[in-house]
Amino acid sequence: MYIIGENIHIISPKVKEALANRDGAFFVDLARKQVQAGAQALDLNIGPQKKAGPEVMNWLVDVIHEAVGTNVTLSLDTTNLEAIKAGLKKIPRGKAIINSTSAEAERLESVPPVAAEYGARLIGLTMAKEGIPVSAEARVSLALEKLVPRCEEVGLPLEHLIIDPLVLTVKGCQEYVPQCVEAVRILKQSGLPILTNAGLSNVSNQVPAELRPLINRTYMVMLMAVGLDMAIADPLDHKLLEFIRIVEERDESTPVNKLVLTLHDRTAAGEEVTPDDVDMKDPEQVAIWKTIQILMNKVIYADGYLNV
Repeated sequence: MYIIGENIHIISPKVKEALANRDGAFFVDLARKQVQAGAQALDLNIGPQKKAGPEVMNWLVDVIHEAVGTNVTLSLDTTNLEAIKAGLKKIPRGKAIINSTSAEAERLESVPPVAAEYGARLIGLTMAKEGIPVSAEARVSLALEKLVPRCEEVGLPLEHLIIDPLVLTVKGCQEYVPQCVEAVRILKQSGLPILTNAGLSNVSNQVPAELRPLINRTYMVMLMAVGLDMAIADPLDHKLLEFIRIVEERDESTPVNKLVLTLHDRTAAGEEVTPDDVDMKDPEQVAIWKTIQILMNKVIYADGYLNV
């Protein structure tokens, strides 16, 4: 699994403060920790930065290159296209991802040509002016009928297009959660050489902090089962990396590992985990089982359900 480290994100108060103060040491440390933990790329989310965008991105790219070198891919995450261009000018060709364009007319007009010009990969979101569709099929239609043709039109190789069917939170948007998994499945069956991406931690937004990690890890297994290529995720969550390792190495050495692999294999086959697959006397397995139920939209999400 290709991990794009998510931790340099303007929504974090510490990141926001460090960016405002141009605290290079903070970002050097955070970048190095993510790469050492296994991130293959780093997402640089600076927010809109309407006026200062180019200067901020210039500075941050320099700092990150100082920290981890120029061989680590950087994902430039902002709606400010001028800031993206400023960053692209400093990044070696083939080592940048633009995050992102939607299927909205204005973004489709302006962003894909920039990716083509600089040889960058492009994350395409399955979102139109009307918003994000619920169904997997509608999201895939936006990808195949809007994003793919526009990239072909501007000469961006489809191998450089990364479709993101948009992970939404299980708390308030629960019906979207299993549909995102199915969207990835359909996209990977399309026969096109496009990649797929998911902003993993979005699935647990607004959920109590102590419940978020297991939701993220369980959802990662489900997404891996349908062929997800990359995820913007927290490489400092060592148990998340352990779940990924269990799947990739087919490690059945513990009962919990066997349940993780059962979830993976059943999801891949379009089937469901059943109570017979779970040792209900094992609290760790029960926690995974309950998490599966809310991610599959079988049980209405409530903080208390996962806490019991």
